[in-house]
Amino acid sequence: MNAHFKRWLTAFIAVPLLILIIGYGSELIFALFIAAVITAGIIEYNTMVFEKDRRTERCLTVVIALLIAASAFTGDRSFMMATVTLSIPAVLAMRLLRTDSGGSSLKNTANIFFGVLFIGVTMSHFILIRMDGCGITWIFFLIVMAFSSDVAAYYVGRFMGRRKLLPSVSAGKTVEGAAAGIIGCMMACVIFEALFLPGMGAGHAAAMGFLGSIFGQLGDLSESAVKRTFNVKDSGFLIPGHGGILDRLDSFIFMAPFVYYYKQFFLII
Repeated sequence: MNAHFKRWLTAFIAVPLLILIIGYGSELIFALFIAAVITAGIIEYNTMVFEKDRRTERCLTVVIALLIAASAFTGDRSFMMATVTLSIPAVLAMRLLRTDSGGSSLKNTANIFFGVLFIGVTMSHFILIRMDGCGITWIFFLIVMAFSSDVAAYYVGRFMGRRKLLPSVSAGKTVEGAAAGIIGCMMACVIFEALFLPGMGAGHAAAMGFLGSIFGQLGDLSESAVKRTFNVKDSGFLIPGHGGILDRLDSFIFMAPFVYYYKQFFLII
């Protein structure tokens, strides 16, 4: 089956399921869904960065990421920050108590923290957004933001892209595609604002589209850099035509925190 067709077929099946979970699921159901996504992403990350015998590191990365997601479900950012902060001495204490510490111990410890921050902390902001005011609408806004940026960048880059953006990180990304992603995202955000979030204002919508696309593309490039570091083409094979969970999460990794904090600091609605 053509890979391009697989991408659209998978999206055709997944989108209605996402709409049901986001639009009709409770806050708890949504939080459990995000926790499952985080777990799948961490497992893919662990497979890339840790050797098979590093079971302690793999388990710690999953457990800490899920504790952060659980703390986000309280809606208290201070509690979430406390969980993140206290995980640092906890992991280091366990490292110091292990008897098999070798030359790679610090590297493995650093990989735990990176995985927790890169996936667990960032994606937990989905839960914070959902529990905040007009949470369901803002989750859809975030999805539209990521989808419009990705689609515009992909198709313009594929058919019109000439200049490579960062060939040392991602061979397929082009300057033209990146610019199209920003423009497409800005247009989609302004349209969404007019239809569903009129209290935001078109100026804020355009600004969020501009910056959100940049954050999304930065997440995409960062995930590509991780894969290139560990000589992996796809983070996994869970989603037909799309690779792994991380290959689909990459745009959301930095976009979700951006949307949450922009809303907190610059918007009243």
